[in-house]
Amino acid sequence: GRREFITLLGGAAVAWPIAARAQQVKVARIGFLGLVSASSHANRVAALRAGLRDLGWVEGQNILIEFRWAEGDYERLPGLAGELVRLNVDVLVTHGAAGALAAKNATSTVPIVVTAVGDMVTLGLVSSLSRPGGNITGSSLFVAEHTAKRLELIKEAVPSLTKVGVLLNPGNAATQFVLSETEGTAKASNVELRAFEARQPSDFERVFAAMADQQIGALVIHEDTMLNANANALAIFAAARRLPSCGFPEFVRSGGLLAYGIIFADMDYRAAAFVDKILKGAKPGDLPVERSTKFNVIVNLQTAKALGITLPTSILLRADEVIE
Repeated sequence: GRREFITLLGGAAVAWPIAARAQQVKVARIGFLGLVSASSHANRVAALRAGLRDLGWVEGQNILIEFRWAEGDYERLPGLAGELVRLNVDVLVTHGAAGALAAKNATSTVPIVVTAVGDMVTLGLVSSLSRPGGNITGSSLFVAEHTAKRLELIKEAVPSLTKVGVLLNPGNAATQFVLSETEGTAKASNVELRAFEARQPSDFERVFAAMADQQIGALVIHEDTMLNANANALAIFAAARRLPSCGFPEFVRSGGLLAYGIIFADMDYRAAAFVDKILKGAKPGDLPVERSTKFNVIVNLQTAKALGITLPTSILLRADEVIE
């Protein structure tokens, strides 16, 4: 009798697939390809999780997130992206130009949601922002404009500046665009711009010594994940060399002078909406890329005081946050 019972059940499952499926919740798998570490990215991962939760996706119930971290070594990204693809994830989430390019090279079929990537068209990630066309979508920020804006801000804070250093990570695909955009701003501001490169924190000491040798008057930092993750070390080096500086929000909170940047966690929260749509059947190629529009100016008055700089009222009035 047992065999007939099983056969009958099998038949029932075929006859009423909808009823059977309703009871068995399909768990969606999200692969997360991170450029540095879980600790350096904690508030952004929390924002992504909050965004997913607000849309009804709860870890362990109807989604699982598989994390892979490159620990700041971008050369590890292609291997980690491949690992996530082999796990058959439903969506791959990553950030930055390096993460996006590694994900794109790993798969042309798995949907990819990226955050905080510079010019996605120039990088060849999407055919257009309004109709991405492939398996990639997400949110974009114009890092080249960012770094240029940081240069404008530092020149406004210290009008006597003649030579400014820009710190870049040569491992970041966006570096060349950033440099050309920032050079244009430097010419317009009548400032000589010198580029300095660091791939790893171990390069910082040499780079800051070179800036001192070249009598650089201020420092602008490019929006790069490795640099962002080392905000504290960068702020210490800038303070030791008494360099007025403009970088990203974490940097100014660690003791840098100024910051101009986006709130990354907002982007990660928004990324959940892309993931949600894709899990519900939308094609990434049909989901327009969003541009980040919320920029913050942050000033550190303690650092200004330590450097003997009186910040102009024009900057103080524009500041979204003032660290006293």
